[in-house]
Amino acid sequence: MPKNPSRDLLALAAAVVAPLAITVALTPFRGRLSAANAALVLVVVVVAVAANGNRLAGALAALSAAAWFDLFLTKPYGQFTITAPADIATAVLLLVVGLAVSQLAARARRLHLVTITDADHLAQIERTTALVQSGAESRVVVDQVRTQLVDLLHLQGCQFEYGKLLGRPARLERDGSITHGRARRHPTRDELPDEEVELRASAAGQFYGRFMLQPTPGASVPLQARLVAVTLADQTGAALDAARSDGTRGPA
Repeated sequence: MPKNPSRDLLALAAAVVAPLAITVALTPFRGRLSAANAALVLVVVVVAVAANGNRLAGALAALSAAAWFDLFLTKPYGQFTITAPADIATAVLLLVVGLAVSQLAARARRLHLVTITDADHLAQIERTTALVQSGAESRVVVDQVRTQLVDLLHLQGCQFEYGKLLGRPARLERDGSITHGRARRHPTRDELPDEEVELRASAAGQFYGRFMLQPTPGASVPLQARLVAVTLADQTGAALDAARSDGTRGPA
């Protein structure tokens, strides 16, 4: 899934502003509100920022909450100084708990996104598998997979070439890595090169064609998405292999 710079910037801004706003709102009640209860309110703010942002935003929110807690809610007010031992302990706990909880919240959000992505990937594979098993023409399978690849890999475009191996473009390999000649990108790199990339469709050792991928510069393409793309290309190869076998479902 691509990163959203605007959302990250908003989360960082909220990490500073939200704890400050809540602390200022609590200031009129600081004579009646215990330091522990005020700290709990600020922890909730930290969790909210982390859950809607990232780890950095969560950590910044925890630091911000601790700083504003010290400045506005502990004596002497208006100074970054704490005199009461209980308030010092509360401020330290606010910082430690805020940092820990913010990281857990950010991790939970990331795992939730991964789960959604996994489900979507599985659905795409199942949809193409069902199409192949239904006996659809190979052209129909090729068109569906081409559309899926554009969305899955965040491409600018994608074309399918039947039975051609012209030139030596970069290639998306079965392990999700990218090779170009003898050079090989590590599979964990989350982007495609800024040049056309081929993804071959084959079955039973027979090459039938290739998808020519036109990457979007700077787009994040996780390893998981690339492995799903390889699986979809295999499904295309299976459809083209069946078409060659019965001679009725499209070119091979």
